[in-house]
Amino acid sequence: MNKKEKSCHVETTLHIISGRWKVLIIQQLLEDKKRFNQLQRELGGITHRTLSKQLREMEDNGLIKRKDYGEIPPRVEYSLTPLGKSLTPILFAMHDWGEKYGKKPPAKK
Repeated sequence: MNKKEKSCHVETTLHIISGRWKVLIIQQLLEDKKRFNQLQRELGGITHRTLSKQLREMEDNGLIKRKDYGEIPPRVEYSLTPLGKSLTPILFAMHDWGEKYGKKPPAKK
């Protein structure tokens, strides 16, 4: 990120977890480490290519760890790093806010 993009810490956080799938991937990995196909099944609707891209970006940002066992057939597991786990309270706060917002009637215009 360049200087201009770091104008707000919230913006930095959103940049790291933005996209349709990253928060859902983190949510799955909060439960336990998962293999690629397991993540793809549990997320439902994500393509192989998109999941690969999202996991690579999250690994580059230090949110997840990829463990390759070097076996044939390949066995790779993904888990959250301490940095990834530090997002837990943020995700719970987002869940709570969404739950409260979902119960409110729509604002009148």
